Amino acid sequence: MTTGEMEDSREQGGETTQNLEKLEENLARVEALTQRLLAAMQQSRSVPTPLAGPSPNLFLQAGAAYVQEMVHNPGKIIEHQMSYWAKTVKNYVEAGRVMAEGPLAVPQDDGPKDRRFSNPMWDTHPYFNYVKQQYMMNAEAVANAVGAVDGLNPKERKRLEYFSRQIVDLFSPTNFLATNPEALERAVETGGESLVRGLENMIADMEAHDGDLVVTLADPEAFEVGGNIATTPGSVVFRNRMFELIQYTPTTETVHETPIVLFPPWINKFYIMDLKPQNSLIKWIVDQGYTLFVVSWVNPDASYAETTMSDYVEEGFLAAIAQVKNICSVKKVNAIGYCIAGTTLSLSLAVMHKRGDTSVNSATFFTTLTDFSDQGEVGVFLDDGFVDGIEAEVAEKGVLESFYMSRTFSYLRSNDLIYGPAIKSYMLGEAPPAFDLLYWNGDGTNLPATMAVEYLRGLCQTDEFATKGFKVAGEVAHISDVNVPVCAIACESDHIAAWHSSYAGVQKMGSQDKTFILSGSGHIAGIINPPTRVKYGHWTHDDLSLGARDWRKAAAAHEGSWWPMWEAWLQGKSGKRIAARMPGGPDNPVLGPAPGTYVTRVPKV
Repeated sequence: MTTGEMEDSREQGGETTQNLEKLEENLARVEALTQRLLAAMQQSRSVPTPLAGPSPNLFLQAGAAYVQEMVHNPGKIIEHQMSYWAKTVKNYVEAGRVMAEGPLAVPQDDGPKDRRFSNPMWDTHPYFNYVKQQYMMNAEAVANAVGAVDGLNPKERKRLEYFSRQIVDLFSPTNFLATNPEALERAVETGGESLVRGLENMIADMEAHDGDLVVTLADPEAFEVGGNIATTPGSVVFRNRMFELIQYTPTTETVHETPIVLFPPWINKFYIMDLKPQNSLIKWIVDQGYTLFVVSWVNPDASYAETTMSDYVEEGFLAAIAQVKNICSVKKVNAIGYCIAGTTLSLSLAVMHKRGDTSVNSATFFTTLTDFSDQGEVGVFLDDGFVDGIEAEVAEKGVLESFYMSRTFSYLRSNDLIYGPAIKSYMLGEAPPAFDLLYWNGDGTNLPATMAVEYLRGLCQTDEFATKGFKVAGEVAHISDVNVPVCAIACESDHIAAWHSSYAGVQKMGSQDKTFILSGSGHIAGIINPPTRVKYGHWTHDDLSLGARDWRKAAAAHEGSWWPMWEAWLQGKSGKRIAARMPGGPDNPVLGPAPGTYVTRVPKV
């Protein structure tokens, strides 16, 4: 052995010793962390069975239907099985051949691309490629088997497809250390440090959420509401038990005479529309020359248990509209409703129509459902068992805690909002990113008990607003009573408010002046889509008598944001230009700066 080789050997030996010592240190840390983990787990809440997942009856029904299909149509089942077996055996034989004969390489991989498997080793390492291909074949086989089940009604089929996909996603090899090459590489490179940091991250998440394993999506220390997000200048000019009303400071010398009042959903907080100046819809509207008011809803505690949908209409929507009219000395306002607030704006407009109140000049709806005959992806959670579970939970707690709403919506995009972040945090030991959108996503709110059940039973499950009428605020509100000019913006890949369902609701409204815009992307990105980014396009077509599919085929495509097109529509509903209005008025003194106090209020549950 040469002198150089001896030195290299000593260096390698030294590195090995250091790595072993580091590994021993980390194992000792793991032992201590395990005690913290067990303590945190003991604090975990007991999730009611109906809210933990689908009823076993769903899978029993599917299994019985599958067996029945085997009896009556064995050829179809055998064809599926033979196809699966052939692919599996071929994958095994080819992987074994390259391992035995060399050179070490992966067999041909013609499977679909999946961003979960973006690490190069999935395509270059024979073992990991074999695991990936086998998983993709298993996933395809499950999808084919579910698709072959007959004898289920459409709702049962949709739920079976959804929950089967959830199980398949759960068992992705990327979710397990032994079959995740990136996590294994990181563990070796860091002497186990990444795994220890991952365990620390997991324990910190459990301790922060009273024993519940909720992945922290964004660095909680990176943002401050009113500090570096939600910073558009404005003032709170009214407050009641339901909301604070924020009036934003004008940035133009003149403004349109008719003011705007924007109602965000109370399932989340309003500042999704004011994350930072570059993508703030609130700032953009103000900069176009409008007097803008935004409602910031209270985050309710158990004292709001008896608060109803009628309270949201009377003390929320109608109260805010009255305050804006008084502050601006006008007879009419333009109103905007986002998601559930769009649904409730529609209810409010129907109530106002019954009462002969013409205070709203036009209404804009962002990702709003008013026709719930097709509930889209979220409908898988709206069977009686799940809603019965919610009803029992809120009867005990007084509110539907944000934990349940957040978890439900996260599972609609589980790979993006659960498994992907968990891999980065718990397996790779990475700190949560400083991402404002994900910070907002984790800043959830509660729902009052009575209101939550009314919404789920009367609107989501039985579709009363679009059929027999929904009782609210002393009236029977019907979708045909919405008769003001409307502009609805839906989003193509919205997993919460399916665009074709939003379209169906607009079709049933009584207005003679209807505009429908379909934006690219989903529930948030499709709405928070500023013109400067030229990212997602949009589609329009004037003939709303067409079915949703035919409308989409006939619609004209436009590049970039829909904001300017909507603002051009809004200009025609907003009157002449007048001198800009500063926040407040004789009857509405400024109560404090935006974003107010309700947005950071932490309720006791």
